[in-house]
Amino acid sequence: MANRGAARALSRDDVGLMTSHALSHPAGIRLGLRENAAQFALLVLVNALVGAMAGMERSILPLIAEREFDLLARTSVLTFILVFGLTKAATNYVAGRLADRFGRKHVLVLGWLVAVPVPFMLMWAPTWNWILAANAFLGVSQGLTWSVTVIMKIDLAGRERRGLAMGLNEFAGYVAVAAAALATGWMAARYGLRPQPFYLGVVFVVLGLLLSTLAVRDTTAHVALESASDNADRQMVSPRDVFRRTTLGDRNLSAISQAGLVNNMNDGMAWGLLPFVFAAAHMTLEQIGVLAAVYPATWGVAQLATGALSDRIGRKWLIASGMWVQATGLVVFSTSAGFAGFTAAGILLGLGTAMVYPTLLAAVGDVAAPSWRSSAVGVYRLWRDLGYVAGALVAGLAADAFGFTGAIWLVAALTFLSGALVALRMSETLRRPIAMRP
Repeated sequence: MANRGAARALSRDDVGLMTSHALSHPAGIRLGLRENAAQFALLVLVNALVGAMAGMERSILPLIAEREFDLLARTSVLTFILVFGLTKAATNYVAGRLADRFGRKHVLVLGWLVAVPVPFMLMWAPTWNWILAANAFLGVSQGLTWSVTVIMKIDLAGRERRGLAMGLNEFAGYVAVAAAALATGWMAARYGLRPQPFYLGVVFVVLGLLLSTLAVRDTTAHVALESASDNADRQMVSPRDVFRRTTLGDRNLSAISQAGLVNNMNDGMAWGLLPFVFAAAHMTLEQIGVLAAVYPATWGVAQLATGALSDRIGRKWLIASGMWVQATGLVVFSTSAGFAGFTAAGILLGLGTAMVYPTLLAAVGDVAAPSWRSSAVGVYRLWRDLGYVAGALVAGLAADAFGFTGAIWLVAALTFLSGALVALRMSETLRRPIAMRP
């Protein structure tokens, strides 16, 4: 009878924990970058293809808007970033819950399927509305694929090397953004703005879909193992509670979310306005392609160092100081008029973003318990990518009202203030997991 009573006393979580031990250890499930090197490297490659899909637009789409569709108002031109940001942000929010419910791999493959029509729509769009529709598909695809590759890498890495894992993830994504921007700029200079530069997108989609379908393995078992080995909080909490804490309720998560939003606000401004700034300074299409690549290339490469650095020195001050370096880079953009000055500004903006981007994701992983981490990542990425919407609106309206220089100065001021808010509100999160309290 005593044994029977003890069996009844086992909770569903206890049974799940025992099951995860029984299933994961014989299958060789382990946490860590070295232990999962092959699968981690594959996900890095997949995320590079995800980044390349976004990068193929970066140097030429604003010029297509102006030269092929006669959109002169900057607010109108930047509607493609607004649509992209809205759809990507909304998809980020649900991606974590979808990954928990249906598995990481299934959501990743779905994201690539959504991307299939994008390059063809960009090649042959007869009106600007077709471009907007293509960016809606692209936003959904990016929200699913990039969110899931982030979640899967956090799953594989475990607690000790989370910053390095995020640095490698964002390195791959944004070096690919830069390479694709450089390649499409080069192709546009030689063959025209459409359709040839977007042939690359077909290659990216085919490779991403094949690798995700045939080679990527799901990482749900790694989450169960981390929960078991850390004796972590395994309580599944409601989406409302996760949203509340990540947005305002938790001081650290809310500071992280606003910094992510402002970071992508200045990235959206750079994406939408800087090609016009370069063109106004009489840069050639090839030079515009190079300048459009300098910023994400610096951002991508530097993350190899900054992600790992955050594992050693902590998250808070790397984030705050990174926002201030970004603000400095924007000021340099506003005061430059030649290739050398624009290049220096792009390096500064990229370096500051590299200090911030992987560190924010690692900090979310520090704070959120494994059982609700993917949902917290989704909420954070919702707010972060709403920054593209803010960037399109703020930069477009300010550029129409005050010119390019006034728009850049405004975004620089907001970026500086965001860093100050991190310094005042956020505490150090490294090695401080916080249990979820409903």
